[in-house]
Amino acid sequence: MAHYSVIGRRTPRTDAPEIVTGEAKYTVDIVLPGMLRGRILRSPLPHARIAAIHAEKAGAVRGVLAVITGADTLKQKYGYRASNYDEYGLAVGKVRYVGEQVAAVAAVDEDAAEEALSLIEVEYEELPAVFSPEEAMREGAPVIHDEAPNNVSYAPRFHWGNVEEGFAASDCVREDTFVTQAQIHCSMEPHAAVAEFAGGRLTLWSTTQGPYALRKDLALTIGLAEGNIRVIKPRMGGGFGGKREMFASDFCAALLAMKTGRPVKIVYSRTEEFIASRQRHPMVITIRTGYAKDGTLRAKDCTVIADGGAYNSRGPGILSYAGASLASLYRIPHVRYAGYHVYTNNPVGGAFRGYGSLQVRFADESQMDLIAEELGMDPLDVRLKNVVESGDTTASGKKITSCGIKECLLKVAEESGWHQKRRKKQYGRGIGIACNDYVSALRSLYEYDSSSALVRPNEDGTVDFFTGASDIGQGSDTTLAQIVAEELGVLLEKINVVAADTRMGVMDLGSYASRVTFVAGNAAKKAAADARQQLFQHLARRWSVPQEKISCREGAISVRGRDDLFLSFAEAIAQLLRKEGVFVVGRGYYDAPSEMVDYRTGYGNSSPAYSYGAQVAEVEVDMKTGQVKVLQVVAASDCGRAINPMALEGQAEGAIVCGLGMALAEDRLSEGGRTMNPTFLEYKVPTSGEAPVIRSYPIETIDPEGPFGAKGVCEGFQVPTAPAVANALFDATGIRFTELPITSEVVWRALKSRKGGGDAS
Repeated sequence: MAHYSVIGRRTPRTDAPEIVTGEAKYTVDIVLPGMLRGRILRSPLPHARIAAIHAEKAGAVRGVLAVITGADTLKQKYGYRASNYDEYGLAVGKVRYVGEQVAAVAAVDEDAAEEALSLIEVEYEELPAVFSPEEAMREGAPVIHDEAPNNVSYAPRFHWGNVEEGFAASDCVREDTFVTQAQIHCSMEPHAAVAEFAGGRLTLWSTTQGPYALRKDLALTIGLAEGNIRVIKPRMGGGFGGKREMFASDFCAALLAMKTGRPVKIVYSRTEEFIASRQRHPMVITIRTGYAKDGTLRAKDCTVIADGGAYNSRGPGILSYAGASLASLYRIPHVRYAGYHVYTNNPVGGAFRGYGSLQVRFADESQMDLIAEELGMDPLDVRLKNVVESGDTTASGKKITSCGIKECLLKVAEESGWHQKRRKKQYGRGIGIACNDYVSALRSLYEYDSSSALVRPNEDGTVDFFTGASDIGQGSDTTLAQIVAEELGVLLEKINVVAADTRMGVMDLGSYASRVTFVAGNAAKKAAADARQQLFQHLARRWSVPQEKISCREGAISVRGRDDLFLSFAEAIAQLLRKEGVFVVGRGYYDAPSEMVDYRTGYGNSSPAYSYGAQVAEVEVDMKTGQVKVLQVVAASDCGRAINPMALEGQAEGAIVCGLGMALAEDRLSEGGRTMNPTFLEYKVPTSGEAPVIRSYPIETIDPEGPFGAKGVCEGFQVPTAPAVANALFDATGIRFTELPITSEVVWRALKSRKGGGDAS
């Protein structure tokens, strides 16, 4: 078994000191000479035509250098895919939700910018609005986009096997409906952008999860060549999928900088984050499942209606992935799926950790417990009987190369005391289980799913590592540095990471689909291997020894069987440069061996590998007040190989707490399209005070394709939390909750309405 020096060790983040001391620079910290402050005027109406915009008074305010509206743009739409482009950088002709960007100003300070915004006069012709997807699909409903007269922007229809045949072969068939809510990303750092335009070139510092993707959107909408646009992602205070695409902050900062010739900074307020960023899609999920008396799943038929809000954003991809999730975790030969991504006049739904699978998995995992209850089986046993195994090809065409889902289930059962607590029923206490799968990359936007990297050793033994991947708070810079250090044979502290800057020429598609460790990690490993190969080739010629006998470990180069041949890594690099003029640069490129998502059929192996996980939640319910306390969550994750177990634990804790927010508290409240709880005073997220004991365990399956066997797992951690909690609440109360969030008030009302009033009376 291989012995590693760097990977597999509990390693603190390499950037931790500068983060905790405040030295780290985020986009909001950037200050440039002559920089202006930008602000955005947003629509107060959910649906209206823009008859006219009068900005003369705003432009006359002292200190205001520019005012822009949709008329000042190229009127070029952008979005997820060319076939789904439907959004403008600034509204053109219509507004479709409260908070949509209508105009923007640049001024010498915030006060002047605010005064200018207050003086912009917009003449609106208010239109009928629609706020639920069911209402939006009815005949005669207000049309939000002319291209979608029934307000359905995307309607995937997937069918693998023969569902009717599967139901006919089933002993039992049950149907249940589940409802999930809108959840806000709540990143600590708001959306922000700083733009500078000089010499015909644009530089943009942005809170973006994908600098290269943002560069494409900017080139499309502002009319500059991609080569004349540089996008830089500084340190970033959280993304969770909410910063995957171009936002008005990016577009307006860029256009205002081009118009004024001075740098422009735009930072969203916390209220703007709530009303004008993105949200998790609310969904209504109806699942019909056929199964045998022994618990074997035979067929599944599912319909999902998603509230997409006013624009597509990443909605089509999310609806596709939600459907694909139905046939990826359990062995089910017959699956059918109908999805509806529906336009409404609500805020826009977008990518959020879990990407559609989270909503569907809440429904599916809740129903798995209902099936177990009906059959008189242990919910753990039903899952163990049906989960996929290594070597399987699912009904939807996914090829399972490594799989530790059974080990995950058994691990959380053991560590939580599952069997003992199930046998020993305790009033108001419950325990629930759920599991998940997730991709380690997703070939969905482009024909490639790739990343590149450069490794450049320096004379002093340090190594400059260039990657296009974005560390959005998950610690991926450290993980990638560990991979490079291990492959080169140097100490981790010698690696200098230069990341997420399009000028560096190392392309990466962005941080999404749990792809960074797998895809960018493979590119990093290849670049380091290339640099090592170049170095060893020169040393082999100089020393007249076979190259395969040379090794480097912890910065010391040696030759097997030759104690007289020894050199430090730094000395070797310096000698090559000084004596032979050889400048070592390792290059790495990795394109995942996967298949393009087929949006017509949903069939195909769209990821190079799949990770798996399971969680057990234990809850305590006050049967008089309905108050819910989560006592502990035990999690296990099939991570392939744990590159950094400490980082894995941190990801588990953060994702599970976010999942608890979705399960028990978080919900955007709206009235007539207006967000009624747009601050942390009204929108409740879990704090450290509500966080339970969280214990997580890595299950290492060593994937054959992953870097050192690793897979991507971070998004998957959040997926099982809500159904595990819901299943635990059923165990504690005997009440099945099918809608999220399950607040204490919801529990209290359910207890009170139960026959006899229960203890809630």
